Amino acid sequence: MAETLTLLIEPLPADAAVGELDATFREVDASAPALRVGELSTQRGDGIFETIGVVDGHAQESRPHLERLRNSARICELPEPNLPQWEAAIARAVAALPTTGEFALKLVLSRGVEHGPAPTAWLHVAPAADFSAVRERGIRVVTLDRGYARGTAERAPWLLLGAKTLSYAVNMAALREARRRGADDTIFVTSDGYVMEGPTSSVILRRGDVWSTPAPSGAILHGTTQMSLFEHLEASGRRTEYRDIPVADLATADAAWLVSSVRLAAGITELDGRPMPYDADETRALNDYLLTPRD
Repeated sequence: MAETLTLLIEPLPADAAVGELDATFREVDASAPALRVGELSTQRGDGIFETIGVVDGHAQESRPHLERLRNSARICELPEPNLPQWEAAIARAVAALPTTGEFALKLVLSRGVEHGPAPTAWLHVAPAADFSAVRERGIRVVTLDRGYARGTAERAPWLLLGAKTLSYAVNMAALREARRRGADDTIFVTSDGYVMEGPTSSVILRRGDVWSTPAPSGAILHGTTQMSLFEHLEASGRRTEYRDIPVADLATADAAWLVSSVRLAAGITELDGRPMPYDADETRALNDYLLTPRD
């Protein structure tokens, strides 16, 4: 079975009848050209994406990811994706993978070739990095100013802050800055002092028996992994909440995590150079849940 796979997708209109969906996919060899030079995803980052974790032959929470892809398309004024078509592409890719191991499956929808007639779409899946050590020992984090205050997304919707776009240069620059400061990752904060999210993750903190995450807004990407964990915690009788979280609350939390679809739950051991309480048992329990098949 293949460990890497790329499918080019001929996007169907959202309301198109579901027919022979396989006819809309074309597998591309890893060494073969796949995109044209005029592709706006590479020229301008003008597109959207989702990354789905695949664990032991199961695509984790593919529907929430697809619904978020659809929301991103609406924000960016891209054609709405046909979700059954994308589900079929995911199923075809997963069927070609080994039934054991962890993989990262990326979905991309771009505005297409400049002056072209149609959007461009593709799926790429490859083995995930080995995050076992990070899940076990935790991560060091710094806070970085994202450069705008709460409410910016509502005042300036053209900034596309609530969409998962391909324009990730700022996110990657933030991770490089974290490493320059001797840390592993970053938590973005607003210019008026509130917690947002990581460059590729959501923030969860625990104080006593209450688990909190920043309140959803147009500036914060609603994390699929965070939502799944909150459902799991609520089902086990624990209290969760969405609220505005001042930066000072991070430093006084009983424990905190960055969570994402492929790395899963990484406990924070250090914040801005100061030690943080690290709950190894709870982190292990969160990751045990996240590694179980779930839709």
